[in-house]
Amino acid sequence: MDRTGRASGRDAGWAEVSAEEVSDVLVAAMALGGVDHLFFTSGSEIMFWQEATAKARALARPSPRLVNVLHENVTLNAAIGYTMVSGRPAATAAHVDIGTLSYGGAIHTASRGGYPVLITAGAAPRAYPGTMRGAREDGPYYWLQETPDQGGIVRQYVKWDHRLELQDNPGLIVSRALQVALSEPAGPVYLAVPREVAMLPASGARFPTVTQLGLPVAPCADLDGIRELARWLVESESPVIITCRAGRSLAAVPALVRLAELLAIPVHDGPPWTDCLSFPFDHPLHRSGPPLEEADVVLVVDAEVPWIPGVGGPHRGAKVAFVGPDPIAARIPTVEFTADLRLQGASAKALDQLHDAVAGLLDGPRRRRIAERFERLKRRRAEQEADAERLALEAGRSEIVEPRWLCHELGRVVDREAILLDDALSSSGLVQRYYRGDRPGAFFRSGGSAGGWGIGAALGAKLAAPERDVVLAVGDGYYMFGVPSAALWTAKAYAAPFLAVVFQNGSYSTGTTQVEEYYPGGYSARSGFEGGTFEPCPDFAKEAESVGCYGENVIRSADVGPALRRGLDMTRRGVPAVVAVELPRLGIPAGARGVETRRPGRS
Repeated sequence: MDRTGRASGRDAGWAEVSAEEVSDVLVAAMALGGVDHLFFTSGSEIMFWQEATAKARALARPSPRLVNVLHENVTLNAAIGYTMVSGRPAATAAHVDIGTLSYGGAIHTASRGGYPVLITAGAAPRAYPGTMRGAREDGPYYWLQETPDQGGIVRQYVKWDHRLELQDNPGLIVSRALQVALSEPAGPVYLAVPREVAMLPASGARFPTVTQLGLPVAPCADLDGIRELARWLVESESPVIITCRAGRSLAAVPALVRLAELLAIPVHDGPPWTDCLSFPFDHPLHRSGPPLEEADVVLVVDAEVPWIPGVGGPHRGAKVAFVGPDPIAARIPTVEFTADLRLQGASAKALDQLHDAVAGLLDGPRRRRIAERFERLKRRRAEQEADAERLALEAGRSEIVEPRWLCHELGRVVDREAILLDDALSSSGLVQRYYRGDRPGAFFRSGGSAGGWGIGAALGAKLAAPERDVVLAVGDGYYMFGVPSAALWTAKAYAAPFLAVVFQNGSYSTGTTQVEEYYPGGYSARSGFEGGTFEPCPDFAKEAESVGCYGENVIRSADVGPALRRGLDMTRRGVPAVVAVELPRLGIPAGARGVETRRPGRS
């Protein structure tokens, strides 16, 4: 801009929007930056979001859709679920410092999972009462809600944070926030918006969009390193690929399949399970390889924690290569995984480069050796599948529902077009064992370790893909952490029905089996693991019914499949559903409790 305010040079192409207040500019910049949903939890200083989005809708201006959510933890987890399924950024809004604190463990999930969410909160107004619109004159709490550094609450967990100031170009600030969030490795950003700043008058606005600021092009990996890695893989007798989140890039999944099939390399998930569908779960090369310690070459593709050091990792003589957008896991302060080669680049591009380099090295004898290995792995996978089916059918003959049987029946109900969210924790390995999905973007875990992600994420996932079934497998502890009544209310209010299958064992693995591991036969075990169990369990079916959703309790194996199908059918009729399945308590012998702890069927 020149001194007269006229556009000059490249800024002449900036976006121009109609606006009467700064808040109008904020919502327009979000929409022009690809944000189409603003997950909102009410607060006394953020009513400007409500007015700005309603005004934009009435006047046909660009704006995200405001989604009213009843708790901030659900708000942020829903935004995470939305962006993981849609591939687009999402935004949240919460109330000053206390709303930011109520985001809770979802902040960890957004950070560790690497989700491009624009996390916002109001900031307590500072303007002297009566001096400007939005000043702190309508309540004593604004003095209590002002902190020396509100952004410091989340700074360890976000890539960028900012407090909107009077001198800022608000549209530019939003575009810059989204530019940082979307650049690899992606992650959340935080913007605090004081009420009096949001209510400042504006006479139109000009600012660069995210596209105009520009996003970096995902790089290719170093070609010399690719050639060296290709030679290792071609000469290997027992190679293994490990990945956790390559499937965040949908193009990486077919690229990984092409490479694995070309060389007959088994693909394993990082411990304990994968974060998303990075390789088809029903593929003969998936999990069919030998133990990791038997591998002579280990290729790690986009996995921060590929194994637990000292517990089943590669042997000392194995060649290890890390490939991905962040091959050193820079966000984790201490990482002890050694490697012979680290290649930074977009996973899909690097895998395509590697495929082409490998193809040029394959001759007749090598191809025959690879074909023989492929046949061995196919046979091993078939044996694994037969064993898994046999064990599931044996579990199904028990009157008390076993986790294996529940996961077997869940795998039969969830079709290939559905979206499955796995927050089952101690049963996640079984959820994934019996899941038959092969579609990129169809399976997700949180990517972090905070409880409460699943129920909010299911809401966001359904809003992102309303035409697809969304099913959540979740442990009862994590389910309660997620404030389910708030999530289910929003799902009902916004016609975003999903099925939540609650694995109800009335216990925490951290407070039962892990206590027993460190204190075998100790006082806690002998006294019944006080602090690790909760009896009686809440009635999750009644809780669902209290907010207008469908709820059903299941206590017998024979009823599991029909109940899951009823719940899914209800979602297809537009009603969110919860099916709570009672399982044996962790750390407590199955015979120590009876079956009749509550009536089967609907509560």
